[in-house]
Amino acid sequence: MKFSTKEDVEVPAGEVFDFLSDFGSFERAAVRRGAEVTRVDRIAEVGPGLTWSVRFPMRGKMRRVLCELARFDRPEALNVNAESTGFHIALAVALVELSPKRTRMTVDAEIKPRTLAARLMLQSVRINKAGFVRRFEARVQKYAADLELRHLGHGVS
Repeated sequence: MKFSTKEDVEVPAGEVFDFLSDFGSFERAAVRRGAEVTRVDRIAEVGPGLTWSVRFPMRGKMRRVLCELARFDRPEALNVNAESTGFHIALAVALVELSPKRTRMTVDAEIKPRTLAARLMLQSVRINKAGFVRRFEARVQKYAADLELRHLGHGVS
């Protein structure tokens, strides 16, 4: 199942990429929401191969996802692959500089089931795909608005 959306932000492409590659802020946000985040690689530089183990409660059970930075091409794109027992998730963010101060951010997410139970769960998502697409687009829009506020120095994280 694929989700895709585009947002234009009034922020230079390099700065958008810097915000997207601030992995520490994503780790802190996940911890604030109740997740346990652990870096499992030994890479010192930010780039492909960075890997995190994320544990979080969902539907009454602790779930674990292994996330790996697969592509890191500043300032054009970054891709993250995530694996759980039931799913493979590929997240791709592409940036296109529309002007020196305006950037188009394209976010694509693809979820593939790896088990029969995951396939059944995705089938139920397909029934209400329009609702999931709206939520996905709303989250990307909110993130884009937060980027613009951070760019202006309003300290949103």
